[in-house]
Amino acid sequence: MRILALSTLRAFWEAYPQARMPLSHWYAEASSADWATPDAIKAAHRNASFLADNRVVFNIKGNDYRLIVKVHYNRRMMFVRFVGTHEQYDAIDAERI
Repeated sequence: MRILALSTLRAFWEAYPQARMPLSHWYAEASSADWATPDAIKAAHRNASFLADNRVVFNIKGNDYRLIVKVHYNRRMMFVRFVGTHEQYDAIDAERI
């Protein structure tokens, strides 16, 4: 999968250094994955949540952080739409971000 944008993840882990390792691990895994369907993501991340408009919510670091990506399965691309703490996630509309 091609992940856009690493800069968003990097900015977050600079503000929250404890997020660096788990986000780096997720990025490395997702970059080398070939997730052609939601089922493929679910097989790798059983706690992933699927929202409308091909958005996927990943729990990062034991659910301390949330990552929302929009997936273009046919292009094998993921666009980072949000990364934040669980509290920040609760304050947004995940279906519209």
